[in-house]
Amino acid sequence: MADPQASKRKWRFDWRLMLFSGFFLPLLIGLGFWQLDRAGQKQAMLDGWQQQAQTLPWPQLIEGEVRSGKPVRVTGLYGDHTWLLDNRTRDGVPGYEVITDFHPLEGPPVLVNRGWIQAPRNRERLPQIDTPEGLLELAGRLADYPVPPVLAESDQAEQEWPRRVQRLPRAAAGHAVEGLPAVIIRLDSGQQPGAFRADWTPDLMGPGTHYGYAAQWFALAVALTILTVAASYRKTGANNDNDNG
Repeated sequence: MADPQASKRKWRFDWRLMLFSGFFLPLLIGLGFWQLDRAGQKQAMLDGWQQQAQTLPWPQLIEGEVRSGKPVRVTGLYGDHTWLLDNRTRDGVPGYEVITDFHPLEGPPVLVNRGWIQAPRNRERLPQIDTPEGLLELAGRLADYPVPPVLAESDQAEQEWPRRVQRLPRAAAGHAVEGLPAVIIRLDSGQQPGAFRADWTPDLMGPGTHYGYAAQWFALAVALTILTVAASYRKTGANNDNDNG
């Protein structure tokens, strides 16, 4: 008959196991909470993106908190200056983003990104850009100036309009249109006056993905805890009394 003492398990302290678990367990839990925090931030950003346009007049809106993604409505007229932002693709097709100055009835002028248009096959040709005239109301969202950090600024002062550019910093646009604010407007749909393909979406990972990552980190923390406890309890008996790990 088997000795009942041989099947008992007893806690055995293993400093190497405790050191391993003591380092990785807080790390896994911290990563889980970090992903939860990121999910909350992304949800707040999505809620801000989906909210209705503000009713503040343009002069008050631009004097307040200016941040990318903020909805805006503005009434005025398109100007005579159009830039074609080069090297923009949609569905693998090369093209341009069309940026035109806009002059509200009140407040400072602003650049408006009217969306994407396909480039002609001949590189020497520019696409035909038709700009509506008269008093117009535009709906869009505030955005940053298109300034890729790896491209050098080139002098476009001698070109005719429209001008093809690789980037459009505020200072360069200010040579043609004075008094521009620190942001531009991107039209929120192709149904806006003067819009081309304006299918913008928030460029960010959804909160659901972060919740999934958080669940994975917490699951790993639970698994590590279970394995640590299981490995610390060892059988006692004739063959294990002298086992010090």
